[in-house]
Amino acid sequence: MTDVEFDTALVNAAFSLAAEQGWRHVSPAAAARRAGLDLAATRQRYTGPGGILRAFGRLADAHALTGALTEGPVRERLFDIIMRRFDFLQTHRAGVLALLRALPAEPPLALCLARATVTSMGWMLEGAGVSAQGVRGEIRKKGLALVWGYGMRAWCCDESADLTATMAAVDKALDRADAIAARFHPAPAPAAEEPEAPLPDDPAGVI
Repeated sequence: MTDVEFDTALVNAAFSLAAEQGWRHVSPAAAARRAGLDLAATRQRYTGPGGILRAFGRLADAHALTGALTEGPVRERLFDIIMRRFDFLQTHRAGVLALLRALPAEPPLALCLARATVTSMGWMLEGAGVSAQGVRGEIRKKGLALVWGYGMRAWCCDESADLTATMAAVDKALDRADAIAARFHPAPAPAAEEPEAPLPDDPAGVI
């Protein structure tokens, strides 16, 4: 069994367990027993529930990055890759909702998830062709995390098969992010004697 297969089996078991019994019953050992995985191997890879969240995030990122758009406007690429990540969450919907209900009573777990989300947003940016490096990259990651959070609120209540409400929320949040970015990086005014040139597709102006 490869590491990815191991993580997939354990994550699937953990979120299935959460859906049935609530997140407080989830642990690496409990998930391993449900999935029929070796406990010693599980101990080597997971120290606690936070490790399950990090593994879940890695799997969600891989799903989003696989087959994501590589051409077209940056905004369309970001929209596509974010929705791909929501598609992965949808396959574990009941377990994810159980996790979200548990977070207010689990501050360390909430902090772990917040940090993991920012890291994941860096990969979403890079997958869309936008640098997540340096100071500007940190700002972009946190900005995209806000977009993700806005979409998550819609996703939690979205019972449609095609996630219509979630798509609308992500679209709206990206519009707001573009508007904010434009305020800090306005396009230069064209010279009076030259015709106005079309704006370039500049990733630096997004998020």
